Amino acid sequence: MSVLSPDEAANVRTILPRPTPARIIAITGATGFVGTETLEQLLAADFSVRALTRRPQQERDSVIWVEGALDRPETLDELVTGADVVLHIAGVVNALDRAGFAAGNISGTQNVIAAMEKAGVNRLIHISSLAARNRDLSNYCWSKALAEDAVLASSLASTIIRPPAIYGPRDTEFSELLRIARYGVLPVPAIGRASLLHVRDLARLLVKLCGNEGDKYIGALWEVDDGTPGGLSHKELAAAFGRAFGKKIRALPVPSAAIMGIAGLDRFIRKQGAKLTPDRARYMCFPDWVANTARTPPADFWAATITPDIGLAEIAAPFRQ
Repeated sequence: MSVLSPDEAANVRTILPRPTPARIIAITGATGFVGTETLEQLLAADFSVRALTRRPQQERDSVIWVEGALDRPETLDELVTGADVVLHIAGVVNALDRAGFAAGNISGTQNVIAAMEKAGVNRLIHISSLAARNRDLSNYCWSKALAEDAVLASSLASTIIRPPAIYGPRDTEFSELLRIARYGVLPVPAIGRASLLHVRDLARLLVKLCGNEGDKYIGALWEVDDGTPGGLSHKELAAAFGRAFGKKIRALPVPSAAIMGIAGLDRFIRKQGAKLTPDRARYMCFPDWVANTARTPPADFWAATITPDIGLAEIAAPFRQ
């Protein structure tokens, strides 16, 4: 974990936000899967929030909705002005080509940084991905790595969080897997292990970082997960799905070549509507998406509380009815 020295941190904190109860948090991606849960927890912790949204939202106490987007810098100026902390969650997880990932993840992050520097807002919490470890693997990985590079090259007091696969209520990715798994089989890449993290645990970490105590971790780059040693193999994930459903679910290993072939076919048939792109297939077939335990937050600051068995049982409940 890379953290500023006490002297460096002391210098940065002279321009850091006011005490926790009075802090105003600006958040991108507030209407997405992670952002929705994070917004709820921020409000429960009595923060005031300025939230970016593409579409009009229902008015809420302690929330100022700012209509805009990452590619509209003037709206980012409005979003961050007067904020104490910026929580940058928004990004692109699927795109047709490198340009799409660059626009959503690299340029979007650069625009947030520029708006903060213009407004004199110094504290940034940037949500990245384990994908950033492997910038040459796919366009998605490349874009997440370059977004991190932009944050690290800035003058901001930043903390970077790399989550693994995130799941929980309202998640479409795991819901799709559950729809398949309820029939007793789960198609998975032939080899690989991955860490998981429930969205409520991730949001709890982000909210803690927005407070005074989080200022101690300026300069940190953390890989976070649910604490399962070594993550889960695909066979173990299928077994966990089985426990969530209360029945045996068999992992069906699919060779990488077959996954790439299916991705190419999906791209050919559905074109811009393709869900399994070749870029995403390369990401899926990579064998190691396990969080690095040397980069985890201090246990006395944050630790996950929701195990896969608890979290998967929760999201599987609607499919058992």
